[in-house]
Amino acid sequence: MTDEESAGSSDTSWFSWTRYSFNMLRSIEKSILSHLRRPYRGMFVDIGPCVGDQDKVWTITMNNEESKRVPILMLHGLGAGVALWVLNLDELAQHRTVYAIDILGFGRSSRPRFSDDAMVAEKQLVKSIDEWRKEMGLKEMILLGHSMGGFLAASYALSYPDRVKHLILADPWGFPEKPKDVERPKKIPMWARAIVTASKPLNPLWILRFFGPLGSWLVGKTRPDILRKFSGVVTNPDDIPNYIHQCNAQSPTGESAFHTMMQDFGWAKNPMINRVQDMKSTVPITFLYGARSWVDNSPGETIKQLRHQSFVKVHSIPGAGHHVYADDAATFNRLINEACVTCDAENQAVAEIKPKSPEASAA
Repeated sequence: MTDEESAGSSDTSWFSWTRYSFNMLRSIEKSILSHLRRPYRGMFVDIGPCVGDQDKVWTITMNNEESKRVPILMLHGLGAGVALWVLNLDELAQHRTVYAIDILGFGRSSRPRFSDDAMVAEKQLVKSIDEWRKEMGLKEMILLGHSMGGFLAASYALSYPDRVKHLILADPWGFPEKPKDVERPKKIPMWARAIVTASKPLNPLWILRFFGPLGSWLVGKTRPDILRKFSGVVTNPDDIPNYIHQCNAQSPTGESAFHTMMQDFGWAKNPMINRVQDMKSTVPITFLYGARSWVDNSPGETIKQLRHQSFVKVHSIPGAGHHVYADDAATFNRLINEACVTCDAENQAVAEIKPKSPEASAA
């Protein structure tokens, strides 16, 4: 068995008719990323027995030439993978090295079993990111996370603040506390309420596996908006739904970790708003929200007030929903690059005020 096959074994769990295919996932990812203008490199990074016995993290990288600029690491959201950054990678790799990973338990990465304790599962995922960093030999990085990836990026910055030169949170999940009185939609039929109640113990994307080989059809029918976001770049209309289906058709261990960390999907059991004030003040934070997103954007402004002595910038992208990186990729890419430039400027300023060595002074 090759490294790729061992890292993405065809475990379809209890819905064996799902027809998950590691080779199909690899092929679809390759088809989507073929639309990139710049060359990229893909590899499995062995992080050892981090959560499982032999964990590997699928990684793609661009602009890997020698650069003094701080590299950026991109963390996707729930149910996604590296290929869904196809609208962003080219622009972000113009001036620095870019890394995008399939978070452990997702995409083509290994699928170890995570803890059933919310905080332990969170720490396991954060540890896997740092083990990846060590294997890649990165001293520091700009950390960009979308949705669930934003939650993990913030948690990483809490645990390893000296490794994060700039924290960029794109419509991050899990920041606000769950309101005590959540309004329930009116006029929901009794049978629909029963289904929702019965589904609570299940993983969020269980329906994709329940539909088996029809999972990609289900994605296309229920979320045509996601397909439209990529239609201007990805020429094969089947690639995006097939990719999302294949990313989520195998053993859902990362999804189970998310289920452990969540409280009724919309909120985290350990919301980040209660912990972010403990983050080292030297970590700059940029928030990017979709103005039409279902994610509550008030934590961004709250954190800006809590960290008044730190760099905190909050952007709202007009017309964009939760998938801000695809809804308005041009604005998203511009704002990410602007945040990265502030990091470069800070590094340059530090380099200029560092005392020169005696040898350099003598010269």
